[in-house]
Amino acid sequence: MSRNSIGKNLILTSFGESHGAFIGAVLDGFPAGLEVNFADIQREMNRRRPGQSSITTQRNESDEVQLVSGVFEGKTLGTPIAFLIPNKDAKSNDYLHLKDIYRPGHADLLYDQKYGHRDWRGGGRSSARITAGWVAAGALAKQWLKQYHQIEVTAWVSQIYNVLADSTEAIPSQDAIEQSIVRCPDPVVSEKMVEAIEKARLSGDSLGGKITCAIQGMPLGVGEPVFGKLNAVLGNYILSLNAVKGISFGDGFDVASKTGSNNNDSWVYNKETGKIGTSSNHAGGIVGGMSTGEPVFMEIAFKPTSTIAAMQSTINSSHEQVQLEAAGRHDPCVLPRAVPIVEALCHLAVMDLLLESGSKTIN
Repeated sequence: MSRNSIGKNLILTSFGESHGAFIGAVLDGFPAGLEVNFADIQREMNRRRPGQSSITTQRNESDEVQLVSGVFEGKTLGTPIAFLIPNKDAKSNDYLHLKDIYRPGHADLLYDQKYGHRDWRGGGRSSARITAGWVAAGALAKQWLKQYHQIEVTAWVSQIYNVLADSTEAIPSQDAIEQSIVRCPDPVVSEKMVEAIEKARLSGDSLGGKITCAIQGMPLGVGEPVFGKLNAVLGNYILSLNAVKGISFGDGFDVASKTGSNNNDSWVYNKETGKIGTSSNHAGGIVGGMSTGEPVFMEIAFKPTSTIAAMQSTINSSHEQVQLEAAGRHDPCVLPRAVPIVEALCHLAVMDLLLESGSKTIN
């Protein structure tokens, strides 16, 4: 048995394989009464879909999502919401040469060892293709969070390979991010990232990098002080995303070389707004597992795409050592398309925690 659901109060169940007839998700626990903006859901799907630029996989899926339950007369019913997405451009024959070969960096061998049977077409269940359903569900959570809690999530690419954007606490606009095909808001750095990806692609290789994510509008005290910390819950969702190898909050690993006097964020009270905050944000908006009211800052590290055209040594199902030059359609760098997935997972995680604290109905 495999685990395909996440969440405690807002439960996301994911289904489908990369080259099956459909992929999708079921969202259970969503409150009744939200007026759904279907165009906004599709807009998020378009940000994640394949074939959107020269530096992404050329699989051409429209990813037109259908809401087949849980919504009536344009409003959520409080019943399970099912998102259905057809696979229209799967080319399974491209993967015939991988049927009996275990790709380096992939879970092919482990699937066979664990289940005794696997779908080898495009990675099957372990493909990032299945995250399309997560984005659809996260897009709906995004609408609920923005309309009733004024919470916004913004993610952008801050590093690809050895090309880094300047570190800043300023949160870029969505327009600035979307103007770049790599979703880096700095146009100069963005161009260098594109060049690096193109160079890797032409040489049959791939690149990793980092995504920075900020959650704005968090009220004080979201998250639990022991188990169920805000950072732990966010980590559970984000680390479930394919290719993610690490996550840090605030100053992250830099705190290891600091003293308490230059790492602590002092509490301040703003008389004009009547709000409590902190003088700095080294903690990344989370102290003791709970939100401080400051923006939550995360940095997420992604490994390079595992399926590459360059020659690699591996073994086949007969345990023979073989050489592999993988064919098929793959992203030379997953980060540009991972940005909306990161945002979707954050929306789902935060909404789940708000429902835990009692925000279960819409006023």
